[in-house]
Amino acid sequence: MFSQPHHIAIIGRHYEKTKHFYVDLLGFEVLTEHPRPDKRDIIINVGQGDVVLELFIKPDAPLRPALPNPEHTGLRHLAFKVASVEKCLAYFDQVGIPHQGLRYDDFDGKAMAFFFDPDGLPLEIHE
Repeated sequence: MFSQPHHIAIIGRHYEKTKHFYVDLLGFEVLTEHPRPDKRDIIINVGQGDVVLELFIKPDAPLRPALPNPEHTGLRHLAFKVASVEKCLAYFDQVGIPHQGLRYDDFDGKAMAFFFDPDGLPLEIHE
């Protein structure tokens, strides 16, 4: 029935910070942008390879509960496959992206690390 995800929707509060993070720092390309004054938001669709993110910029969105504890029901994080977690972490340090340290997956033993978007959404890089 399902072949692959169509897109992943993320809510951000700050237009410039969110767009800069996903486009300028993570390398996504802006596909479309749709201001929606009636809903008081802007949708920016960005893509990289087969991944499409639908960024909802909503300045009055409630803040996400602090992580890592307590964890709440729902999507826990979004993970991106990368060739080298160590190289990504070095890049994150250069451009000021907050992240946790290098660790290894308990199940497959591959390198991984968590990092955070401007609104604190947990993201993962995984080899």
